[in-house]
Amino acid sequence: MMNSLPPVKGDRIICELPLYFTRDAAVHTKDGFNITVREACQGQKTGLNVAKVIVVGDVGVGKTCLINRFCKDSFDRTYKATIGVDFEMERFEVLGVPFSLQLWDTAGQERFRCIASTYYRGAQAIIVVFDLSNYESLDHAREWLEDAMRDNDPSSVLLFLVGTKKDLSHPDLLAQMEQEAIRLSEEIRAEYWAVSALSGASVRDFFLRVASLTFEATVLSELEKNNSRRAGDIVKISNNCDNNFKKRQSSCCH
Repeated sequence: MMNSLPPVKGDRIICELPLYFTRDAAVHTKDGFNITVREACQGQKTGLNVAKVIVVGDVGVGKTCLINRFCKDSFDRTYKATIGVDFEMERFEVLGVPFSLQLWDTAGQERFRCIASTYYRGAQAIIVVFDLSNYESLDHAREWLEDAMRDNDPSSVLLFLVGTKKDLSHPDLLAQMEQEAIRLSEEIRAEYWAVSALSGASVRDFFLRVASLTFEATVLSELEKNNSRRAGDIVKISNNCDNNFKKRQSSCCH
């Protein structure tokens, strides 16, 4: 007999759409989930949704620290470059539906780039990471995105541009960097976030946002592909959000 998975952590249960970091650079500016997605999530049939998320960017910008801060709530001050690709699976529950993100942490070193690129295919979301205290890493963001998009359909991938090491950037430099980052995010149609893996600032809010938007896109895609089936056949609901559709959780981002 197979062992059932443990319950999803309380801070991974999402009943309302978490807010964007800044309205100036948001993938969606709406306040809630798509009504079609909400209706689909009221079905009672079995189903499990998994989305692939790849994390790319220059070596040393903090990709691994970002993922570890969210998945393990830890920060390792000892720098260790990722060799090839590392992988984390993080479980959520969105609108009562089991949902998992496969977080692919790719190497930023040039000699491992070809290895990492073989894992880009089939992504539902791409997180391009740069260092808020390093202009060069932002300049390279477009190149990383181009590499990641070669094996993916631009119309079906959500893009996020994330500035790390917010705590290390001088306020004046941070303001300048954010202006450039928002300009780039608008150009490439990505959602911009600034975070600190060291302090944890905005990290949880960011990943909840990624999970929510990716979940919504995944359900809408499945509904479109299976429009001859009842929406309820696609998802399986739990009771965690039954009484919270109209009430934003206090733990959600503000």
